[in-house]
Amino acid sequence: MPSLDTDVCAASARVFNEKASAMDGVSVLVISADLPFAMSRFCSTEGLQDIVTLSMMRSRAFAKDYGVLLQDGPLAGITARAIVVLDESGTVTYTELVPEITQEPDYDAALSAVA
Repeated sequence: MPSLDTDVCAASARVFNEKASAMDGVSVLVISADLPFAMSRFCSTEGLQDIVTLSMMRSRAFAKDYGVLLQDGPLAGITARAIVVLDESGTVTYTELVPEITQEPDYDAALSAVA
């Protein structure tokens, strides 16, 4: 996601935290360009205990490897809003690249891919 400092990213983190806490064996990773301490503060303030935050502050390799790095424009260097679901063996079972960065992802489709 682009940044937990945006309303849509914050909402997505809240929704996935809530839904994942009810699912056994599911981990939710939130990957953004936010600083690690800012991500930690957000999760602490929001009471989000069922997500793992990962920062791209030192490397954009993840975003490049998964094809979600915004390369130009005012948001260059951060990620597009995307969902990637992996199974236990690391196989991608679902992806969504949200067409408009201000749009929330399809939570139901992503969560259905986990079940």
